[in-house]
Amino acid sequence: MSAWKNNQEIEIFREYLRIPSVHPDVDYTACVDFLKKQATDLGLPIAVYHSAGPTKPVVVITWVGKQPELPTIVLNSHMDVVPVFPEKWTHPPFAADIDEEGRIFARGSQDMKCVGMQYLAAIRALRKNGVTLKRTIHVIFVPDEEIGGTEGMRVFVKSKEYKNLNVGFSLDEGIASADETFPVYYAERSIWHVHFIFSGTAGHGSLLHKNTVGEKLHFILNKLMDFRQHEVERLAKDSSLTIGDVTTINLTSLNGGVQSNVVPPTMEAVFDMRLALNVDHDDFEKQLNKWCEEAGGGVAIKFEQKQPKVEATKIDNSNPFWLAFKRATTELGLNIKPLVFPGGTDSRYIRQVGIPAIGFSPMNNTPVLLHDHDEFLQADVYLKGIEYYKTIIPAVTNA
Repeated sequence: MSAWKNNQEIEIFREYLRIPSVHPDVDYTACVDFLKKQATDLGLPIAVYHSAGPTKPVVVITWVGKQPELPTIVLNSHMDVVPVFPEKWTHPPFAADIDEEGRIFARGSQDMKCVGMQYLAAIRALRKNGVTLKRTIHVIFVPDEEIGGTEGMRVFVKSKEYKNLNVGFSLDEGIASADETFPVYYAERSIWHVHFIFSGTAGHGSLLHKNTVGEKLHFILNKLMDFRQHEVERLAKDSSLTIGDVTTINLTSLNGGVQSNVVPPTMEAVFDMRLALNVDHDDFEKQLNKWCEEAGGGVAIKFEQKQPKVEATKIDNSNPFWLAFKRATTELGLNIKPLVFPGGTDSRYIRQVGIPAIGFSPMNNTPVLLHDHDEFLQADVYLKGIEYYKTIIPAVTNA
């Protein structure tokens, strides 16, 4: 245990983990102060932007390259973490306790305060070794990724401050891997959160009214669950597919009714849909509307979230940054596995403005615990990740 305590990078990581930048109502002040201290220690300039208002800071630490006129490299991470249920944890979730096995327990240890600190640790080592890089690097720390990034990266990529960064490529978060492989994410499915609002005949619960909200809900639910089952079977039959390659549909909320013996005039059903890359968005929306008509009318659709189709990052010879990343991981002996990300990250906003982005968190042979109780990261896995970035960052920066 004392060996871990004596490691400077482990202690910096634990200090960051102890900042409870947790939803809801995150106060990012302590994160910004901590990052200002890191920038000072690194001898690098820091800027704090407020594209979405004073409580939503975007922190940018910059290492200027030898050819600053070239498109730059972004190393992105988010400062916020998801809520915790402390009674479910065996260690306090913001204590960053480290046990005899070197497991660091804290919310954010995997998602994703680790990656932000690994970037800075690798840069600290490179600068100490006198390394100079061709392109400029911007290490960016954004707010609110865990609640969709609507007042974080989504706003920032549209700002003049972001445009002035002249970004050419971005690295962002991935997910831990339970085996020896390292998943690398080059695309994301489009998230649609769809509300179906049913209107129908109301009346006494003892009668068989026609055109009720229950009948319409039954029809729509059957159509969507049939579609869902088709995707379940596709995934089961084709071992080359992962969850990111299929469309997922899940009923997440039902709202309506006044009491048990009254047929209500309205009801609402909410579905989380993640559209696979091969889905035509216009055709899919037309199909949803057609089912609403077939249900008997009186069914309206409201989109809480409706992400556009975003082009995948090229992972072929046309993308010099991908080639550099792949060469570096090959040199390190890493077994990388290109995948479509199953959830959503800030990379979708970066890709949306035409910038290639790769999601990669250097954590293999590690249980996947993002958003889970007792989230932890092994100290030696964290330190290995720093070593990997010491090779990967110069590779993509010199591409």
